[in-house]
Amino acid sequence: MPRSDGYTSFVNSGVGKKVASALGLPQPVPLRRYAPGRPLVDGPVLVGGHADTPAVSALRDGLTAAGATLVDAVPDGPRLGGVVVDLTAAETPADLESLRATLAPALKRLGRCARVVVVGRDPERAGSVAQRAARRALEGITRSVGKELRAGATANLVLVADGHEASALGTVLFLLSARSAYVDGQVVRVGEREVHAVPVDAERPLAGKVAVVTGAARGIGADIARTLHRDGATVVCVDVPAAGASLAAVANEVGGTALQLDVTALDAGTRILEHATTRHGGLDVVVHNAGITRDKLLANTDAERWDSVLRVNLLSILQMNEALLAKGGLRDGGRVVLVSSIAGIAGNRGQSNYAASKAGVIGLVDGYAADHGLVRRGITVNAVAPGFIETEMTARIPLATREVGRRLNSLAQGGLPVDVAEAIAFYAADAQGAVSGNVVRVCGQSLLGA
Repeated sequence: MPRSDGYTSFVNSGVGKKVASALGLPQPVPLRRYAPGRPLVDGPVLVGGHADTPAVSALRDGLTAAGATLVDAVPDGPRLGGVVVDLTAAETPADLESLRATLAPALKRLGRCARVVVVGRDPERAGSVAQRAARRALEGITRSVGKELRAGATANLVLVADGHEASALGTVLFLLSARSAYVDGQVVRVGEREVHAVPVDAERPLAGKVAVVTGAARGIGADIARTLHRDGATVVCVDVPAAGASLAAVANEVGGTALQLDVTALDAGTRILEHATTRHGGLDVVVHNAGITRDKLLANTDAERWDSVLRVNLLSILQMNEALLAKGGLRDGGRVVLVSSIAGIAGNRGQSNYAASKAGVIGLVDGYAADHGLVRRGITVNAVAPGFIETEMTARIPLATREVGRRLNSLAQGGLPVDVAEAIAFYAADAQGAVSGNVVRVCGQSLLGA
């Protein structure tokens, strides 16, 4: 748990549990986070759903190979570590009863930090009005279940294209695992792209990859570098010259290289590409994490304050990508991951410039993911949108505001920088070749935003 979150520590103590229970206070639990060698889930995984459950059939062998013990009924003994409910065969809203019948008894037998994953089809590809309604209903159900769960459990929805159920394996494994500790109430769309086999070394899915992380000198960026390195990537750490000492420390820690530059420079993309190519032989993953805030109410925001945020957080990405995504840049099958924010989805008082830049990042994801040239090259583009993450910046927020930010989500606590990094590493892996155009919030299912 975050060391700065004294409340969570208190309510997990003997006296604190009694006080919180008596007063009806939120009782967040320390989340189960990933560590090498840790099992996929703590307990058996119930699988079920509607009709012939085509997704479960396609995923069963992969889930078993990843270490999951699958059961077809709620066991009397150990508590469930997870539930996978397959509604891909649902045709009308009446078929949603299969989800209720499978999930309702299972929820009473979930273990600590358990996972619920619902698998369905994209409503946009429905063949009838009834089918579209049934498919759209899954989002409402999943988000509601996520708000009902306790003890660190989460619920998420995976939408998979017909005939490509096996391509959802990497996504389902991520959502079942401890890597997705702070991902809750989210929808991940898995498309029709060809997916490489899941690597034999599941603990180093990025082995042999070269990744660039901007804004890597501290905070979330530093944890992104560490996590990509842990998963096997060689990491180029990028940040401004003023952060040179911190940048060098992070690069040394992960066995990568440091590149000092201003991401708004006209040649930033070219310099990144040259560095990755000459020092490491090429480039496979780009993480656009660099960002700044210059908060003021819009009425008090001058042109310089507005422009600086838009230039760093949004325009620099467009500019760098002209070189990074051109022929001879990012290798075919590459991954581009952008860092948005919940502010770009819900807005935030005093952050019109920041919210504009982060909403613009989501627009970049939509545009790049639909680019036929990138699709032909197998390049995916996705984003994460962090919510309240425990960083040096959030530690400076006044206590009352900080506590509200921590508690207004289904997990009743702030996330850690590594939670954002885990979602980025998920996007970066070869197994996610069919995942593009997604924006996943890493926010514990915050009550703010969609």
